[in-house]
Amino acid sequence: MKKLDLKKEFGELYKASAKKAAIVEVPAMNFLMIDGCGDPNGPEYQEAIEALYGVSFTVKFTVKQSTGPDYVVAPLEGLWWMEDMAKFDMEARDDWLWTAMILQLEFVTAELVKEAMAQVEAKKNPPALCKMRFEEFKEGRCAQIMHVGPYEQECATVATLHEFIAAKGCQMRGKHHEIYLSDPRRTAPEKLKTIVRQPVS
Repeated sequence: MKKLDLKKEFGELYKASAKKAAIVEVPAMNFLMIDGCGDPNGPEYQEAIEALYGVSFTVKFTVKQSTGPDYVVAPLEGLWWMEDMAKFDMEARDDWLWTAMILQLEFVTAELVKEAMAQVEAKKNPPALCKMRFEEFKEGRCAQIMHVGPYEQECATVATLHEFIAAKGCQMRGKHHEIYLSDPRRTAPEKLKTIVRQPVS
């Protein structure tokens, strides 16, 4: 049986051009989420990633063993913000608030997630596991663009996205959203692909 790939199932939501921004409509979807604060290179963010992937892969294997479909675990995503978004600074990483999250298939239930968390706790019990939640997240109308290159060089891409939003006569709302399509452990920094998304009204 062919593996389901959420990036393909949701089409344009997980594809973007690096040359021009576009408007997309993002429906309600279910995510595993962990909130935190500070530099993404710090231990708190890394612990969140460990817990999210641990539970996501446990859910995947549980579904497969119960004769459900096999699928590719969705990419890591992140919401980034500050208490006063008018003062959000891409360089002030220590002041960032964030939500690290991974999309789940629609048939993944809260009970299945609870069981997977119990399994991960029994095996490894990562520090951030107790902070995890499973909930619906809906962004609605958003603008997005692809950034290719190191995460630290996103400022120009973000500026391009914001200019596009202003040119469309839209207002930014909500939180800065990033979708990490590349594995930084296996991908050269200059080839990293990240979708940069911003909800608009």
